[in-house]
Amino acid sequence: MSRAGPRRPGPVVIAGAVAGFLLLLSPAVVVATVSFSSGDFLAFPPPGLSLRWYAALLGNAEILSALATSAILAALVAMLSLLLGLPASYAIARLDFPGRTAIATLLAAPLLLPTLVLGLALLLALQPLRLVATWPGLVLAHCTVAVPFALRIMTTAIGGVPAELEAAARTLGASPLRAALRVTVPLAAPGVLAAAALTFLVSFDETVISLFLVGPRLTTLPVELFRYAENRTDPMLAALSMLLIAIALTIVLLVERAAGLTRTLSKD
Repeated sequence: MSRAGPRRPGPVVIAGAVAGFLLLLSPAVVVATVSFSSGDFLAFPPPGLSLRWYAALLGNAEILSALATSAILAALVAMLSLLLGLPASYAIARLDFPGRTAIATLLAAPLLLPTLVLGLALLLALQPLRLVATWPGLVLAHCTVAVPFALRIMTTAIGGVPAELEAAARTLGASPLRAALRVTVPLAAPGVLAAAALTFLVSFDETVISLFLVGPRLTTLPVELFRYAENRTDPMLAALSMLLIAIALTIVLLVERAAGLTRTLSKD
């Protein structure tokens, strides 16, 4: 007896999905339209279309410097998050030791705290060490919120690799470390790549914690955007917002194409 195939969604479900997508995408459409405005102020609909604000964005040295800082900072945070999170993820997913659940919960604790509280705590902790407005301080602060994301994704990815494959490698003479590096980690590579992309975006987009720790000579792009919005209301804000959306979308699409980000994040 043949099994029935998956049921197709009805018109009500399709209409609800379309309405949901339109609701989610409508702010981005408005921002994209305003970014091409020829006017001097944020207004929708714009009085005309022009690329003047994208040209102004590319000519703003402060914003470009903050963009470079955010990109370098996010890359460092992503790299450190993988170096710190991969061993911890393997231990949680593969090893059986007392307090494993408690340790996993403790490592995820920064995600449970409001970023305002976390930023203030980091300021109070890093100020005596003279790490405020420094590269090491910013990297450490961003790793505090990025590592839990990497840990969660990589633990899921490693847990999805059958333990029998690693056991088979060990029976053939491989050491536990070699079996993990040559068997488990390559098979969990999509999850590792997804964790790298997500931690990069988490650091690149972090605003609240950065507000506590940046200085006049070292600032990030979200903070620079926040400061710019305090004093001006021209459409360059929309152009900069579209730049941030384009960067995030490009990274997600590249990871999806290379490793299947959606499948990796949906694994149990």
